[in-house]
Amino acid sequence: MLDYSHVLARNEFRTFRQHFEDRLAERANPQRHGDLPTWLDILGSLPIASPSQILLNAGAITIGAHDDLTPELAQQLEMGLKKLSPWRKGPYQVFNSYIDTEWRSDWKWNRVQPHISDLSGRKVLDVGCGTGYHCWRMLGDGAEYVLGIDPSMRFQVQYLCIQKYINDNRFDFLPIGIEDMPNNMHLFDTAFSMGVLYHRRNPINHLVEMKNLMAPGGELVLETLIIDDLIDGIFTPKDRYAKMRNVWSIMTVEKISALLEQAGFHDIRCVDTGVTSLSEQRSTEWMSFHSLEQFLDPLNHTKTIEGYPAPKRGIFIANKAP
Repeated sequence: MLDYSHVLARNEFRTFRQHFEDRLAERANPQRHGDLPTWLDILGSLPIASPSQILLNAGAITIGAHDDLTPELAQQLEMGLKKLSPWRKGPYQVFNSYIDTEWRSDWKWNRVQPHISDLSGRKVLDVGCGTGYHCWRMLGDGAEYVLGIDPSMRFQVQYLCIQKYINDNRFDFLPIGIEDMPNNMHLFDTAFSMGVLYHRRNPINHLVEMKNLMAPGGELVLETLIIDDLIDGIFTPKDRYAKMRNVWSIMTVEKISALLEQAGFHDIRCVDTGVTSLSEQRSTEWMSFHSLEQFLDPLNHTKTIEGYPAPKRGIFIANKAP
């Protein structure tokens, strides 16, 4: 139902084509995703339109203008996009429709972007890319090519909705996890792992996997939950953390830096830390389920509903040896 041959035909991936085909056959198998046919029908129902502008380098990813569509087509577009809710990462301005996503991902990019190497001409990997918002911003900052990977098929279809109108072959999305990537590709000049590390049972393995996908001298951009001083540097929630089931560990800045060094990175620095605000992650009409406010203690927003420290995030930059 979904064709990835154009991605696997790229020169960078030809050596690994069979590996990718095997993983995609398993991950994207429609029998594993009962809603996928419906989502693809929604994608097919979106109106055909040519945007008068495409802006990838500020705030909302902007596609077209209000007068590019008739009122009837604008309504058809918004109805289709809303049927694919929840929209988690964004925002997007798609013709007349402003997709006000749960996360203000542009705020994260504003924290990350000043600290990373110039993306001009670089091949970039974004692990756990969600809808692909940050990947579009990477293109807007000059990346030559971006590969986003995320096993969520809903995110895949949401990406295809945006790609339907942007139609830019410099950004591809594969619905796989990092564990599905070939070992030792040594390809990407910049590799992003944002919001992934604390979901990995073995975080050092994740960092090694990232390093093995990077070109010599490549740059790792790691954004993750952090926790303030602990004797052993690592906190393991007993059950859930902020209502999330799959948070295996949250570490101090010092512990994460030590793991990066253990994984073989150098020039390691933490460039930003901050507590996630209720303005950055919240419920909207495009994501109407519970969000951060419901995950915190209603009487004390410095604590999660379970009594743990509220989510605080850090950004780390590190390099692979030349």
